[in-house]
Amino acid sequence: MAQPCQSDPSREVDARGEARVTTKSKVPAADQTLAILAHLASQRGPVPAATIANALHLPRSTVYHLLQVMRERGFVVHLPEERRYGLGVAAFELSSGFSRQQPLARLGRPLVATLVDRLGESGHLAVLHGRDVVYLVEERAPRRPSLVTDIGVRLPAHLTATGRAMLAELPPAQLRALYPDASAFAARAGEASEPWTYRRLKSVLERVRLDGWAAEDGEITQGLASVGAVVVDHVGWPAAAVAVTYPDDSERDILGEVVPTVRDAAATLSRRIGGGEPR
Repeated sequence: MAQPCQSDPSREVDARGEARVTTKSKVPAADQTLAILAHLASQRGPVPAATIANALHLPRSTVYHLLQVMRERGFVVHLPEERRYGLGVAAFELSSGFSRQQPLARLGRPLVATLVDRLGESGHLAVLHGRDVVYLVEERAPRRPSLVTDIGVRLPAHLTATGRAMLAELPPAQLRALYPDASAFAARAGEASEPWTYRRLKSVLERVRLDGWAAEDGEITQGLASVGAVVVDHVGWPAAAVAVTYPDDSERDILGEVVPTVRDAAATLSRRIGGGEPR
């Protein structure tokens, strides 16, 4: 049987692979099991049990006992030749179940619809998939032009307001891995001549972090601009982003009205999925 952690505060690992102190759990074995799964999910490949124990500040005996149970249930696989552990098929099935149930789309759709009703502009919800964003929700405002951001459409993340909002929340190492060189930056027809580089992207994302919201103007569709805000999960990872698209020649004070409304919607969705505030 797994032994409880000896330290007073328990520790869990976030999606960036960093251990953090939390309040002591009333069910330490469950808390430790979830921490191990989260740690494995954050790694590039299988890792030794000792590495897991050190990262989570858990006794090695506890980690071995929990890994054995997870192996029997299919959540973990053991690679005996390498003496390492990785995620199993059951963990993949959890991910697939999450995708089938589409909780982000279900929770986000009414919020986006409210945005559209309030602002009279089209809104959408997107998630990050590699270097692309994938749109889960799109609500078109009456008498507004059709958008390319239909459900299921993929666009380069660095060109979109939703993508920039999410990329700004990634750890530097993760961002660099996504954009190792100039070839990683896809361009759209008619894009401005200034080439995209990692330095330029870092500068744009630094502005996003300072402002607390992201924007793009004519980089996806000429004549249209967007404002986006990130939705974060319980470990501070960018789970999605909410955005509104509007004509870039709008005469009203569109930013003064759109920015706080979009940010409020993103914050509400973060709370609904158990998340917190962007870093």
